[in-house]
Amino acid sequence: MGNLRRIVLDVLKPLEPNIVDLVRKISELSGVEGSNITIYEIDHHVENAKITVEGEQLSYQELHDLIVETGGAVHSIDEVAAGKRTVEEVVTHQD
Repeated sequence: MGNLRRIVLDVLKPLEPNIVDLVRKISELSGVEGSNITIYEIDHHVENAKITVEGEQLSYQELHDLIVETGGAVHSIDEVAAGKRTVEEVVTHQD
């Protein structure tokens, strides 16, 4: 079974909880070894964020549920990695 090792999400979140509190909650989920949140757009009541989570045996459902419980919405799943190790994207001539 291929365990999830990295999940990158595009998320719309309210201003509260702030990203410090949210990333702490994410880091407490089972299997999470590291996470970060980058804000790339701020509106009056919401922020657009890129959330990256890495670890072993990550649960997308637990991550999704936490985001929804804190008032956010997942716009898209932008990257996933699974297996025994994480494979980094390689730059090609087409890029």
